[in-house]
Amino acid sequence: MLIGGFNSDGVVTVNRVVLRQGYGVDDLEERVALLCENVKTWHSETGFIGGFVCLNSGMISNEGSHIGQPVASAMAGREALIITFWRSFEDHEQSHRSPTFQPLFRNVIELCENGNEEIAYTMLWQGKAYSPAEAKAAQRAKTAYTAQAME
Repeated sequence: MLIGGFNSDGVVTVNRVVLRQGYGVDDLEERVALLCENVKTWHSETGFIGGFVCLNSGMISNEGSHIGQPVASAMAGREALIITFWRSFEDHEQSHRSPTFQPLFRNVIELCENGNEEIAYTMLWQGKAYSPAEAKAAQRAKTAYTAQAME
């Protein structure tokens, strides 16, 4: 399990933030930090499991993309994802009705060029990397199975 305590029936929410002109990453970090601290403080006992915020680095994987061969994202340093993990969608929705949450949420939305659309997803797969010993064992098993299947 990658996210400790996150069960397969949990919900993942994703907010995409595109910074409005005149705002920078420092503004985003400050406002999102206050918002996330509020969620951890007031909703860790009512369905919040964890989360993270990531910033578009500008790098585009030409090995994992099929949109041509771009070398950089125009959204570098302007686009962030706020990803949270919840016990249920109802728990998430209740957290957003909290009077302590709403003012902080409005402060984040204020800096968004794209408004806000928070999409909820159900988990299909999660996992963490194998340890070096586990990786070697998996490689041996895969090699043996593939050779056996080819016979």
